Amino acid sequence: QVQLVESGSGLVQAGGSLRLSCAASGRTFRPSAMAWFRQAPGKEREFVAAVAWSGSSTWYQDSVKGRFTISEDNSKNEWYLQMNSLKPEDTAVYYCNVRDKSLSWGPGTLVTVSS
Repeated sequence: QVQLVESGSGLVQAGGSLRLSCAASGRTFRPSAMAWFRQAPGKEREFVAAVAWSGSSTWYQDSVKGRFTISEDNSKNEWYLQMNSLKPEDTAVYYCNVRDKSLSWGPGTLVTVSS
């Protein structure tokens, strides 16, 4: 069983930055890609970004391209989401998982962007 814990929550003004971290613990795992998802109030959870295990490829939702950067540190079983130029519509609970969402979800971390 792999446990996921997200951190880095915060309240920022529009245009600000935050860095989220995801720590995976438990059994050894090697997914093809790790990802971030988010769920805004009243909306379904959606894909935000993913990074290949090797770090050689990344994928982003169109709305975050150029503003968010996903990265990984496989030596620590961690991956990160650097969020710049935040907008109020980025307000959501952010979750990490592998790209196929096959792991149990962690508690998430709340990001609130004020206008």
